[in-house]
Amino acid sequence: MRLPSRFTPLFIAMTATMAASAQAADDSPAEGFVEGSSLKLNARNYYMNRNRQQQADDNIEWGQGFLGVFESGYTEGAVGIGLDAHAMLGLKLDGGGGTDNSSILPVSDGSGKAPGSFSTAGGTLKMRALDTELKAGDLFLANPVIAGGETRMLPQTFRGVSLTNHSFDGVMIEGGQASFTKLYNQSGHTRIGTSYGSLPDDEHSQHLNWAGVAWSGLPGLTSNLYAAELKDIWNQYYYDLDYTWAVNKLISLNPGLHYYHTQDSGDALLGKIDNNTYSLHFTVGVGYHSVTAAYQRVNGNTPFDYINQGDSIFLDNSQQYSDFNGPNERSWKLKYAYDFTGLGLPGLTSAMSWSHGELDLTKVDPDSPGYAAWYNADGKNAEHWERDIDIKYVVQSGQAKNLALHLQWATNRGGNGYGTLDQDTDEYRVIVDYPINVF
Repeated sequence: MRLPSRFTPLFIAMTATMAASAQAADDSPAEGFVEGSSLKLNARNYYMNRNRQQQADDNIEWGQGFLGVFESGYTEGAVGIGLDAHAMLGLKLDGGGGTDNSSILPVSDGSGKAPGSFSTAGGTLKMRALDTELKAGDLFLANPVIAGGETRMLPQTFRGVSLTNHSFDGVMIEGGQASFTKLYNQSGHTRIGTSYGSLPDDEHSQHLNWAGVAWSGLPGLTSNLYAAELKDIWNQYYYDLDYTWAVNKLISLNPGLHYYHTQDSGDALLGKIDNNTYSLHFTVGVGYHSVTAAYQRVNGNTPFDYINQGDSIFLDNSQQYSDFNGPNERSWKLKYAYDFTGLGLPGLTSAMSWSHGELDLTKVDPDSPGYAAWYNADGKNAEHWERDIDIKYVVQSGQAKNLALHLQWATNRGGNGYGTLDQDTDEYRVIVDYPINVF
């Protein structure tokens, strides 16, 4: 694995830490390869209906997904060895007649009907010495610059290596490299791409490198600092700060900041990128109620972009349907959430939000190799809004304990040139999860 020079010192330090830990761990107890193992299954039934309002084809699909994840413990000794493995299966229950391409099932071959099934499996070799863990293989990742999408029927995985260290209280240091990804609606692997940029034919990034530090050293206060290089596309940096202050047993206050800077690098396959995007939120919790106000700003003539199909967009106004991340976009959100435990119904939660965004599409480079589709000479005052309703119930006890029913509804409407980017849409999702801990 060849890493950029700016990441090399971190990996050298983490590798040295691992070696030192191994020397100090000669007599340390180990949980055992078998004794520390677990097997978890999840059956997810997923229905998605994207109802287009402007005579475009609707996207309607329904599927049943199965995910099994085995994680071993570690062998005894100074350096423990382990093995993780997973398998996924997706079955089409409905999706055809031109209503495919909702992102639940694989894209059809042009017939308008998705395949009847798709599957994949993978494994990961891992090594641990005290507080340091090295993994190589198929990875489930979740950090601000590379996070596998888990908002569809099956999750996204990445193929590469990762290194994590927990030597210091309240501090987690990690880094790695991923070259391929298994998207959540396909069986095979592909090179890592981006969600909003269009790469030229036969061009792709070779890999993504990342490194970061997560800190939670004080009660209620967390902070993350990450850097990533998507080779020949961008360098991306992220910082956040989040604080929850319990005023008393009834009232809490939660301010927070998320910030990304993205700059083109290498061969700049998507063209020039100089993007600063941030969001601010403030939440007031009173008993089982909470109200959140958020403001988000994209400073740049390209959209804020991130890994294709991933969840690596840690911004407050990333909603069910829209991310409110267009070029030069400003957006506002107001959200109300309620936990029905307050009415004697534990496990039932709800949230409602309204978001509004304004964009300037006239500043987009019409000759950009990656983002020219965002240009609109009539889009100086483009705008759109979204309304989201989210209801979830998790069974609290009995044989169906942890069975979850999740209902989501989003309405997105645009104007003043926004229609060149997307159609007015109503989106409905019905998700049923049944997780089982086998051992």
